[in-house]
Amino acid sequence: MNNAPWSLDGSLVSLDDYPLLKKYFSRHSQLRKRHIAQKSSSVWYRTIDKVRAEVVNQPKLLLQDMRSKINPVLEPGGYYPHHNLYYLVSDKWDLEVLGGLLLSRIAQAFVEAYSVRMRGGTLRFQAQYLKQIRVPDPDAIGVKLSNSLKRAFRARDIEAATSAAASAYGIDLVEYELEV
Repeated sequence: MNNAPWSLDGSLVSLDDYPLLKKYFSRHSQLRKRHIAQKSSSVWYRTIDKVRAEVVNQPKLLLQDMRSKINPVLEPGGYYPHHNLYYLVSDKWDLEVLGGLLLSRIAQAFVEAYSVRMRGGTLRFQAQYLKQIRVPDPDAIGVKLSNSLKRAFRARDIEAATSAAASAYGIDLVEYELEV
């Protein structure tokens, strides 16, 4: 049984149409104590985030919320990310090229500039910080550079990703204090 209260079109289901789901949710009285349930008592069973069913089969880059370093991972489709796992989908980007840019110290610097560093050096890679990462236009990245970013991403090579990303951004790593 799917315990998500969202239909495929993104609307909230009526529990009267799903008696087993209604029974399941009703057995968990703590659901009614949540802030979102008290805010809208008629739809007390709704989750904060909608489940977007169309994302399941799409390839996506996954980013774990709490890490010391950015670590994009390609998920080829078939899974739904949730619980502190952020995802990026795109019709325009080759996700391995974008993954190479995100693996770089340049993307790391964007997140470090905006995110709060927690105990132990952990950063939060939440949506509001990930949206601050600026990337070049994918059409402006040539085939050779795209291939370099892909290879770096596949090999998990941060140095190669950073070097290729610097070319894509047109920046000098020394000038931006990003050279190791």
